[in-house]
Amino acid sequence: MNILLLGSGGREHAFAWKIVQSSDCTQLFIAPGNAGTAEIATNVSISVTDFEGIRDFINSNNIDLVVVGPEEPLVKGLVDYLQNELSTAKTPVVGPSQLGATLEGSKDFSKRFMQRNNIPTAAYETFNPDQIEAGIVYLKKQKLPIVLKADGLAAGKGVLICLTLEEAISSLKEMLLDQKFGEASSKVVIEEFLTGIELSVFVATDGKSYKILPEAKDYKRIGEGDTGLNTGGMGAISPVIFADAAFMKKVEERVVIPTVEGLAKENIPYKGFLFIGLMNNEGDPFVIEYNVRMGDPETEAVLPRIESDFLGLLHGIATGTLDKYEMKISPDYSTTVVMVSGGYPGSYEKGFPISLPKSSEGSEIFHAGTTRNSKGELVNQGGRVIAVTGKGKTLNEALTNAFETVKGINWEKAYYRKDIGQDILNLMK
Repeated sequence: MNILLLGSGGREHAFAWKIVQSSDCTQLFIAPGNAGTAEIATNVSISVTDFEGIRDFINSNNIDLVVVGPEEPLVKGLVDYLQNELSTAKTPVVGPSQLGATLEGSKDFSKRFMQRNNIPTAAYETFNPDQIEAGIVYLKKQKLPIVLKADGLAAGKGVLICLTLEEAISSLKEMLLDQKFGEASSKVVIEEFLTGIELSVFVATDGKSYKILPEAKDYKRIGEGDTGLNTGGMGAISPVIFADAAFMKKVEERVVIPTVEGLAKENIPYKGFLFIGLMNNEGDPFVIEYNVRMGDPETEAVLPRIESDFLGLLHGIATGTLDKYEMKISPDYSTTVVMVSGGYPGSYEKGFPISLPKSSEGSEIFHAGTTRNSKGELVNQGGRVIAVTGKGKTLNEALTNAFETVKGINWEKAYYRKDIGQDILNLMK
């Protein structure tokens, strides 16, 4: 197969790394890719939202499979566009329809979907700028802390946990009236705060059948001890010890099956990945959110544990033959540590040369925000720059392998959290 993979982050580098291991991969193109993907596949200078450019590339390069990495082109309707174009209508695509992608594109839409399909989630109400006074009245009746979520896409930063009523009212006004998150906060979901331990469950579905991928726990905040601002993700670990067989059975029965069946029942075309953000609340799963693609950096921790042919999984999703795919998962641990530009998630400087060791036997280096400058030097280009994944028979071994490699990677003002996985190690003692 000739494959076109869309995206440029660590998730896409991990996808590419896994795809090229398949004997069925003839040629892999990545649009636009990064400095890491360029070493194992062919980068193509096309934006993920350039629908016409993507269509033309598919036609001129005999593409047999399109894999959409990030959420933006999905929410903007790329899959529908390709299926409605005569020349690409029969090209298999991994990614949901625009309606399916609304599960991530609108928090209100996804909450209503959960309610209709009896999927356990936190109590909520949604408000727009004209309903600001009603929103404040609603806040005054709620328990603290309370969660405020921008309805639309906000690059993982549109969720606020407010500890006081004053903070909640002020934040609601900032989001709705001052457009704190731009168009994304033109509606705000006010949600009950759930207690417990968070984890992410990943599901592949062709709209009829499904496969559950390895679960993961990610680390969102910039500071150690889970302090500071939210980020796109500072690290991840898989498997998760508090997601035992009994809990995962509840997840499958109460969340995964009703979700897949709900999509089919409501005629929402969905051939892609579903990232389910969950709270383990005293052994019961509650859905925090849906994402309509794989997570980043969770992907970099999850894919190394998949022993079966990943391209076979992708092909099964896109062609409606997922029921024939046999998933094999390693029991080993996989841990990812993300290295970021100093100042992220705020402003940061780009263009610092990066010194990079070769991957060791126990680790893999995935590029996210990297490029090459005019001298051919590897430099930082984004906020999240490198994701290092360590592997091991134990969590401690996997973490040791990841951090040993991280210590060998340097650029000016680089930063990473040194406490990834420590909370789980403490739980295991």
